Amino acid sequence: MAVVLESLARLSVLVFVVTSMLAMGLNLTVAQILAPLRDLRRVATALLANFVLVPVLAYAILVVIPLSQAQSIGLILLATAAGAPFLPKLVETAKGNLAFGVGLMVLLMVVTVAYVPVVLPLLLPGVEVAPLDIASSLVVLMLIPLAIGLVVKARYSDVADSVQPAVNQTSSTALILLVVLMLVLNFQTVLSVIGTGVILALLLFIVASFAIGWALGGTEVDNRSVMSLGTAQRNVSAALVVGAQNFADPNVLVVLIVGAMLMLVVLLPLGGELGRRTAPSTESPERERMTVED
Repeated sequence: MAVVLESLARLSVLVFVVTSMLAMGLNLTVAQILAPLRDLRRVATALLANFVLVPVLAYAILVVIPLSQAQSIGLILLATAAGAPFLPKLVETAKGNLAFGVGLMVLLMVVTVAYVPVVLPLLLPGVEVAPLDIASSLVVLMLIPLAIGLVVKARYSDVADSVQPAVNQTSSTALILLVVLMLVLNFQTVLSVIGTGVILALLLFIVASFAIGWALGGTEVDNRSVMSLGTAQRNVSAALVVGAQNFADPNVLVVLIVGAMLMLVVLLPLGGELGRRTAPSTESPERERMTVED
């Protein structure tokens, strides 16, 4: 039974990532995605938050909450990997600026591929990172489906509009299934780290990362929600690739798995709460056009 559930969980991840990226592409244009990234101050702030302040935060947490070496490595891996495929879905839940969410995800994902191989050996001596292994999975599962959706939207707009709701619904269903499966499969894993400080450290990491993004997100609520969720939701897929290739101690992967589960459990409801607090009258016409229809 466990093998079947693990297979379903892996399939759910693949279906969710591919369909969510495809749905984003079917609903947006390249110009809409690139427009928010033309604000150089916003881009610089996002890079500062994700690749400077969050790693510093991780080290500060390790000073306050001492963990084992393997557990500390897991937290550092999470802190250095940004650009999660879950971000657009979180932004949609929060009724944030979806185009900015997709653009930010792509930006952080590309920078992560270049950043992790350079920075991790400095933070964790002895680590060797293969950037092609990270890049290939991200390109195949995220960028290619997004590109396909954008091409269909640009050339066959009517087709894109007709199939996008179904693709988006498939993505949402896969996400719900994934959350349930992660809770079932990792229940014992969570129990194994109770009392070690890992859960407290991860919760503090998630909440403080969210606060960093919110503080640096500017004055517009729909952009602040994107920045805060984009900073708090780390690229667990990239972290798992690096962790599995470089560390024999299973506790490294345990931290990544528990962190992935806690991010879903914390950020999905938080995004929903942000969405409920976003009054329809405060939504700009531009953002309303970008919102994915369920």
